Amino acid sequence: MSNVPPDLKYTKTHEWVRNLSDGTVEIGITDHAQHALGDLVFVEVPEGGRTVAVGEPTAVVESVKAASDVYSPIAGVVTQGNPGLASEPEAVNNDPYGNGWLMRVRPTNGAATAELMAAPEYLKLLQTEAG
Repeated sequence: MSNVPPDLKYTKTHEWVRNLSDGTVEIGITDHAQHALGDLVFVEVPEGGRTVAVGEPTAVVESVKAASDVYSPIAGVVTQGNPGLASEPEAVNNDPYGNGWLMRVRPTNGAATAELMAAPEYLKLLQTEAG
């Protein structure tokens, strides 16, 4: 079973969201998503200053199998893309909830969010998808 930290929120498209102490949120792809993609060979993250909307493709992760868009689960302004992923895309595979984060976003006041799920709900989604 995939690693699903209980302190994060999740989306149906397998992104995770962590609230940071400075009011921004950190976003990445879940352990389940990185396993499904396989070994990542390229990651494109957004630059700081970019305004993003809920559900907007904001990053790209590419493996030997396929390239996939990563969607923003929250509306706001990107404060930072993870600069380390340009030279180490495998960090997403090795540490998806740590060094493998993709971007940090300052939510717009009253920002709309995707339907974020708590860990138990996300685990149910994974069980449903597994059939």
